Amino acid sequence: MINQKKLTLLVLAAGIGSRYGGIKQIDGFGPNGETIMDYSLFDAIHSGFTKVVFIVREEILEIVKDKFLPKLKGKVEVEFVVQSLDKLIPTEYYNPARTKPWGTGHAILCAKDVIHEPFAAINADDFYGRDAFQSLADFFATETNGAHCMVGFTLKNVLSEHGSVSRGCGERDEAGYLKTVIERTTIVKENGKIIAREKEGDLLLSPETPTSMNFWGFHPNVFGLAQKLFNEFLKTNQQNLKSEFYIPIIVNEMIKRNEGKVKVISGGNIWFGVTYREDKEVVASRISALVKEGKYPAGLWS
Repeated sequence: MINQKKLTLLVLAAGIGSRYGGIKQIDGFGPNGETIMDYSLFDAIHSGFTKVVFIVREEILEIVKDKFLPKLKGKVEVEFVVQSLDKLIPTEYYNPARTKPWGTGHAILCAKDVIHEPFAAINADDFYGRDAFQSLADFFATETNGAHCMVGFTLKNVLSEHGSVSRGCGERDEAGYLKTVIERTTIVKENGKIIAREKEGDLLLSPETPTSMNFWGFHPNVFGLAQKLFNEFLKTNQQNLKSEFYIPIIVNEMIKRNEGKVKVISGGNIWFGVTYREDKEVVASRISALVKEGKYPAGLWS
């Protein structure tokens, strides 16, 4: 089913990619140099999304515009928003010593003035597949109780062979709604086991854990809560130069304060992404296989 309502794709493309060693958001992986973002945009458009909002750093704004505006012209409405270190930061909480972005929760909050309809928030450097976009579009086309959603992935399928990864590990109730999601920032595979390195010690994780790969669906009323929570976060973290305001912080507090429900939906059938430079060859190979299978045209936009 194709969604006929207004639906926005919010692409989080402001990350630095320090472990990758380059601007992975615009690096080429497809047979004609297509980025991972190209495939997400292609899938979103074919699933009924009507607008795309890019969250970028100032340094790559013009590069992203030049790369994607010609491809999207006439297909969807497009907006660009810069996530800067001082954006939406009250003067009393601004720390000039900070160089690290404020995180994914701050990134979606930066888009509050240009999004007034249900939206999906995704990472620019993750490949999610058509099912994820169609599942979310169908959810908002039929959902009537105001719930938000998370496309669920299985933990064992979303790890890297080349080092630790950060993942949002979820727990859901019998009705399929999230009870909590915890951002585990250092998850590794070791001796056939999946382990989260925590301050309190190593934590063994179930391979079947429902996992967030930052593919969220929100109604625009999330922005009010996000702003309130971000101000609370800044009050206690302004001196912590490495602290980040993650989307799961918003989701957990929404659930805890009974201000919204988040349904775990299907669609997380395929995922791959780039955290390390060594991941590039694997991603390119998997995209090539999907093209050979006929899932995507060799010339994506031609």
